[in-house]
Amino acid sequence: MARAPLLPVADALARILATAERPLEAEDVALADALGRRLACDLAARRTQPPCAVSAMDGYAVRAADIATIPARLRVLGVSAAGHGFAGSVGPGEATRIFTGAPVPEGADTILIQEDAKAEGGYVTALASEPLGRYVRRAGLDFAVGDVLLHAGRRMGPAELALAAAMNHATLSLVRRPRVAILATGDELVPPGANPGPDQIVASNNFAVGAYARQAGAEVIDLGIAGDDFPALEAAIRRARDFKADVLVTLGGASVGDHDLVQTALTREGMELGFWRIAMRPGKPFMHGRIGDMRILGLPGNPVSAIVCAVLFLVPLVRALSGDKDAGADATRPAVLGADLPENDQRQDYLRARISGLNEGIATATPFSKQDSSMLGVLAEAQGLIVRAPDAGPAKKGDSCRVMLLI
Repeated sequence: MARAPLLPVADALARILATAERPLEAEDVALADALGRRLACDLAARRTQPPCAVSAMDGYAVRAADIATIPARLRVLGVSAAGHGFAGSVGPGEATRIFTGAPVPEGADTILIQEDAKAEGGYVTALASEPLGRYVRRAGLDFAVGDVLLHAGRRMGPAELALAAAMNHATLSLVRRPRVAILATGDELVPPGANPGPDQIVASNNFAVGAYARQAGAEVIDLGIAGDDFPALEAAIRRARDFKADVLVTLGGASVGDHDLVQTALTREGMELGFWRIAMRPGKPFMHGRIGDMRILGLPGNPVSAIVCAVLFLVPLVRALSGDKDAGADATRPAVLGADLPENDQRQDYLRARISGLNEGIATATPFSKQDSSMLGVLAEAQGLIVRAPDAGPAKKGDSCRVMLLI
C-alpha cells in the first residue's frame, strides 16, 4: 500500500494558522508593561498634541509684520516658558521672550530666534526677518482628540509606547499572551547539569524552542522531560491542559516507531490529528493536532529539525494568536548562492548557511558542507537558512536564492 504524499510546507502552515481563528481575548495592561504586546483594538487620542500653538525654538514671540523691515526694535513684555505661558497678548511693536515648547502668546504669529536678536534693556532688536508662522508649531500638529493613531494588531515598541503615553493612555487593551507549554520526551534525555549515562544526552531543544516562543510574544511553561511511557506522557499532557495552554509543543517521539509514543498518548487524551509528516528537510516527522482549545505541535527530536520547525510553524502561530495580521507573510528575502548546490528531491530544503553582505545590497548565502540535523554547532554558526523548493534543479554559485534569517 502506497504511503500518503507528504504535505507541502505552505499547506502545513496554512492549516496551523487556520486554528488561530481569531486573536486571543483582550486584557488591560499598564503602559509600562506593554512592550512587545499587540493592541486588541484601535487606539484613539484623548487629547490634542500640542494643545496650543507652541514655539519650536528659543527666541522671541513676535508679529511677522513688525520684523518685515530690519533692524526692528520691539518692547519685551515678559516671558513664556514651557508650562508657564505668558498670560497677556502681543500687540504691534511688542514681543515676549519665549523658550522651546512654550505657548505662543495671543497676537504673536512668528518666532524670532535668539541668534537673530539683540536684547538691550527692556527691548529686543530683530536682526533678521522671518515669514509668518516661522518656528511655530500649530495646535494639533501631531494629532487631535479622536485621531486613531495605533490600530488593532500593532506591536507596541518604544515609539508606540511613547505615542500611546502622549495620547494620554495609562493602560492599554492588549491581546493576552499565548500560553505555550513545552514538553521534552524520551528516556535518553537528562537536564543540563546532570551526569548523562553512556546512552543519554542533554536536553537542549526546549531552551531554543521556548526562546523563539518568548520572542514571538508567548508566555512559556516548561513541562520538563517525560520518559517513554504512557503514564508519564499522559500526565504531562493533562498538566498542559490544567495550565490552560493555548499551544502544547512536544519535542521528540512524534514518529511511529516502537519507542515513539507521543502521537498515541495524545490521541488517547483526545487529540484530533490534523496532519503528520511534511515535505521538508529537516523536520519531516512533524505533527499537528488539537485537543479542545489546545493546539498541538509535535516537533521532531533532532535539534536542528525542532528549531527549524519552531521558526517555520510555532513562531507564526504565536504571532497569529497575539493578533499579528501578517503572521503568515513570507519571511524569506532574496540572496545569491555562495557555492554550487546539487538538485533537490521532493522535499523543501532548509540549508544552514553563512549570510554575508546583508547591508551591501543582495546578500550572499553560503551553505555549510555538513547539514546533519543533529548538529547544533553548525546551526549556532549559521545566520540563515537557504530555502530550496522541492525538485529544484542544480544551482551554481551566484544564482539567485531565497533565505530566512536567523539573526
